[in-house]
Amino acid sequence: MKLLCTTLFLLLAPTSQAGAQSIQGDWQGTLTVGPVELRLLLHFTPDGPGAFKGSLDSPDQRATGIPVASVRISDSTLTFQVPSIGGSYNGTANAAVTTITGAWTQGGMSAPLTLTRAPAPSTVRRVPKPSDIDGDWEGTLEAGASLRIVVHIATFEDGMSATMDSPDQKAFGLPASSVTRTGAKVQFQMKQLGGEFSGTLDAGLTAIDGTWSQLGNTLPLLLKRVKR
Repeated sequence: MKLLCTTLFLLLAPTSQAGAQSIQGDWQGTLTVGPVELRLLLHFTPDGPGAFKGSLDSPDQRATGIPVASVRISDSTLTFQVPSIGGSYNGTANAAVTTITGAWTQGGMSAPLTLTRAPAPSTVRRVPKPSDIDGDWEGTLEAGASLRIVVHIATFEDGMSATMDSPDQKAFGLPASSVTRTGAKVQFQMKQLGGEFSGTLDAGLTAIDGTWSQLGNTLPLLLKRVKR
């Protein structure tokens, strides 16, 4: 069973006959393949008359600046390739060039992918509001091979956040899609992996005993607080 898959599904961007100003800027979309969801960001800038260059980010996989190549725009149809991962995109822009509807193709697989203009990045600083489970938690998944898992939890006034490391797979800082705590119940989702954790916090606040579920498989996972 392959856990914490970090296969990179990449995408691309907008289109229209309207010119560089029409598609210039940042675009966002979510690629959904079964239970796996990957947020994607595309950044487009002009590259000569009627031409564009771009880069792609996959924030859920901590991947940024992936080069986009062979951008072709004809009427409202956009095509492009991402050679580094063997991917391509074909989409059609609406009349206002605010939405691109199309499909991402990679490795013989095709999945729908809709892009919309991304809002400007927020400059509001999140205000910390520490809780008694903030910090680092470490455990081991036994899935044929042992995989160390480290979860970092932080609490802010607007809610909790978490990131996950898989040191044995050299994957670090993968953001949790959501994290919640209700009494002793702690849960977090990793949609980019098609996985989730659900566990119970012990009375001493030293361990969270639960299960990791991913792509139809469930394994026990005991997370222990890492003392600093």
